[in-house]
Amino acid sequence: MAFELIGGIEKRAIVLVPYNDAWPQAFERERRRIATALGEVALRIDHIGSTSIPGLIAKPIIDIDLSVADPDDEASYLPALESAGYRLRVREPGHRMVRTANLDVHVHICRSGSDWERRHLLFRDWLRHDTRDRKAYGELKQTLAQRDWQDMNAYASAKGPLIEQITARAETWAAQGAWRELEES
Repeated sequence: MAFELIGGIEKRAIVLVPYNDAWPQAFERERRRIATALGEVALRIDHIGSTSIPGLIAKPIIDIDLSVADPDDEASYLPALESAGYRLRVREPGHRMVRTANLDVHVHICRSGSDWERRHLLFRDWLRHDTRDRKAYGELKQTLAQRDWQDMNAYASAKGPLIEQITARAETWAAQGAWRELEES
């Protein structure tokens, strides 16, 4: 199976807003919605992405990591998520993404204990911890948001080189024992 973008490429304006103190509550509402829909199938539900990092500008989209036993086993979770109002957007090996109809919540489904899960949580926690990288990431996002993107995925890819640099610093931080891997938050 290759990367599949259900519905094709979308041109959307990249609108960034200051951090909003209501985002953790919005995440909590979605977390309860997912937990109710999936029960024990949901092994972890974590707030990730820029809306999970106080002080960081963000697109007003709540990003969530949903960890399951096997993301490729769609039958174990996708019908329940669709019944709860989510729609499949991305299908690729080891990862799915569903989102709400009004596009304000993206749920990334990954394998529990996977590198995908770890990278997102470590990146989030490092940016919560490190002011300089949080500032640099916010500045890059502002610069990129001024461009006219034909595809939101291209905007995300343009952040890749800085994300790699930040991730390397986060990995050093984790290796020094400063990060408690996969803490629930």
